[in-house]
Amino acid sequence: MLAFLLKRLATLVPTLIGITIVAFGLIRLVPGDPIEVMMGERRLDAETHAALVKRMGLDQPLPVQYLDYVGKLLQGDLGQSLVSREPVSKEFAALFPATVELATAALVFAVGLGLLLGVSAGLKRGSLLDQGVMGVATVGYSMPVFWWGLILIMFFSVQLGWTPVSGRIGIEYDPERVTGFMLIDAWLSGEEGAFRSALMHLILPALVLGTSTLAVVARMTRSSMLEVLREDYVRTARAKGLSPTRVVVVHALRNALIPVLTVVGLQTGSLLAGAVLTETIFSWPGIGKWLIDSIARRDYPVVQAGILISALTFIGVNLIVDVLYGVVNPRIRGGGH
Repeated sequence: MLAFLLKRLATLVPTLIGITIVAFGLIRLVPGDPIEVMMGERRLDAETHAALVKRMGLDQPLPVQYLDYVGKLLQGDLGQSLVSREPVSKEFAALFPATVELATAALVFAVGLGLLLGVSAGLKRGSLLDQGVMGVATVGYSMPVFWWGLILIMFFSVQLGWTPVSGRIGIEYDPERVTGFMLIDAWLSGEEGAFRSALMHLILPALVLGTSTLAVVARMTRSSMLEVLREDYVRTARAKGLSPTRVVVVHALRNALIPVLTVVGLQTGSLLAGAVLTETIFSWPGIGKWLIDSIARRDYPVVQAGILISALTFIGVNLIVDVLYGVVNPRIRGGGH
């Protein structure tokens, strides 16, 4: 198992180097002067502008800037925001819980409903239920996030008035930030209505973010169930007279979940690293919106850190899934399939 883990870690080294190059280079392709954006409406003379450029090291050749960037990363320094002048790590720590909370809610919704729909479709292969589930899954997977989010806002928020449009909690509530997770902090605050407000603010963004994952989980669960139901041990269990529920839950579903585990892991990384559009649409104060705002402000250190952290999150989740898959299926550790 140790050799398997070391092999996986070794393959990450070139990936990490590539990520740092992408994170460093992409923002510098965006037109605009970060100094002017940082100073806002204040006008700078040429001498002051040149002094600021030199102080921030932007006058150095790009290879020198890149090596300086990597050197600071190796020391755990993500840099300082050009706009807020706050350490990037501090801003990230304040915003990351919001993204985790949103991604977790989306994952619970997607996996819970996806497994139910996938198992039902697999047991009723060829039926109207099966065709309906697969049709909805195909539509859900191909639906643009920004369009789906706006449609739900127009219907549930504007027309019905059931859910808020943006934010994490109503402006009338101000729970103390204990954990950073608004649902937990609102519950701990004891304020009447605070928890319900946080929950209502979370519903639409989680539904939008989790729709694509729901479609993937449902399709994979159905395919895996169809394959497992044809296995000899399932037929043997039925021949022994076991109840249909026991056959499905204990014998079929348990084995069908092995490939689904991989898909869920990949989707978890995607949810954490790719909530940019959802957070922007719903003004959800997480790292996705933080990254988009920083791109508009040409805030180099924040954009670099945002890309790097998002990529590392995705890689880290995938590594955990690889290890779990190796535990569940020992043949993977030995290179078998």
